Amino acid sequence: MDFSSMFFLSFVAFLFIFLFNSLLNCLSSNAKKLSLPPGSLGWPYIGETFQLYSQNPNVFFASKQKRYGPIFKSHILGCPCVMISSPEAAKFVLVTRAHLFKPTFPASKERMLGKQAIFFHQGDYHTKLRKLVLRAFKPEAIKHIVSDIESIATSTLQSLEGRLINTFQEMKTYTFNVALLSIFGKDEVLYREDLKRCYYILEKGYNSMPINLPGTLFNKSMKARKELAQILAKILSTRRQMKLDHNDLLGSFMGDQEGLTDEQIADNIIGVIFAARDTTASVLTWIVKYLGENPSVLQAVTVRNQT
Repeated sequence: MDFSSMFFLSFVAFLFIFLFNSLLNCLSSNAKKLSLPPGSLGWPYIGETFQLYSQNPNVFFASKQKRYGPIFKSHILGCPCVMISSPEAAKFVLVTRAHLFKPTFPASKERMLGKQAIFFHQGDYHTKLRKLVLRAFKPEAIKHIVSDIESIATSTLQSLEGRLINTFQEMKTYTFNVALLSIFGKDEVLYREDLKRCYYILEKGYNSMPINLPGTLFNKSMKARKELAQILAKILSTRRQMKLDHNDLLGSFMGDQEGLTDEQIADNIIGVIFAARDTTASVLTWIVKYLGENPSVLQAVTVRNQT
């Protein structure tokens, strides 16, 4: 089982969600006044991006930790940032002093996922979107698709028989299929392959340098992002013509009383897919690992599910 890619994706996602706005200002204008964590900002604009992506990311982080400690500054994808890699530091940011930090992303990430996505906002707009998302995943909303989720799980397991697999990558595929079902309901079958094709291209360029020139990963990702928006616009148009009620996430976003624009709906659909894919796949991968290492727990879970 290859956990290096899982660690990398989780670490990078964590890094970019919690870029420190206050520290970014310090890095550019107040560096002489305030003490900053040790580290290097690398080359102008490029920073240390090439060092990160030209080798195993674990090697990059391990070497930085060894040299500077669990908290160090760097410069990735055009953004000066502070990286944290210890449970104590994570607790400080997420719990103890959470009110001091504002979740932000590099501008290139906002362009890829959509500036109206939920995790780029706070306040009333964020609160409204959160309620809409939670409404779509209440027990009464998802009970109608439980059998379909089970079918996806069964077919996934059958497709893995006799193969040497990367568990994390297979879990990403599984969670993506379940996410499409949860978002679009039974309609996802009609658009599944096109949605997958575009999203996978978008995902490949997510951590690329934001250089929008023909042939670059970033450019290809932006084209895929545009096509994704067009597919979603087609789905929205079809649903409005049919005038049917849907209990899925798209139906929740389309509620007339909510007043979301098509752009806001598209940005948040893409954002939800992105947010759910790696995080859920990581959890599932660790569950598989621990169940495999603890036969008694696996047996207890099996018995529970069979009763």
